[in-house]
Amino acid sequence: MFLLPFVMFLAFGSVASASPADTEEHALTAEQAHQVIAPFYKALNAGNDVIALINVATSPDWMSCGGNDVCKRRDQVGPAIVGLQKTVPDLKWEIKELLISGDRVIVRGEASGTPAGAFLGTQSGGGSFRVMSIDLHTIKDAKIVRSYHLEDWIGAVRQLSAQ
Repeated sequence: MFLLPFVMFLAFGSVASASPADTEEHALTAEQAHQVIAPFYKALNAGNDVIALINVATSPDWMSCGGNDVCKRRDQVGPAIVGLQKTVPDLKWEIKELLISGDRVIVRGEASGTPAGAFLGTQSGGGSFRVMSIDLHTIKDAKIVRSYHLEDWIGAVRQLSAQ
């Protein structure tokens, strides 16, 4: 049983999306990566111009994917974030950690807030939540062109249910 992962590795090899030369050619510095993604994370925070900030950070053909095959266009994402901010009027999203690999930026973030009413079918009763998020952004020409993201919304529901 313990040999299965090793056999699978031998059969399929390692996974790589770019050659080392490609990665070096498109490598971002930490400062460049932060400059590109900062407007996007500012857009997630309540009280900001969501659409304008997303347009600054992303390319016109940007896709935001919450699953391997579940992606939304830029014109769909902005209104969804505005809706989330109406539900959680003090929504705050912080970058906790930033990792860079070539033209990819991985962000460990934290979202927190207090829903104004029901949140994902759960009455908050004035309680708040704090959850982790993981995002993988691909950067080209100083714009985010694709994002994959995971948020622990079930953790938020658990926190709100316990209060």
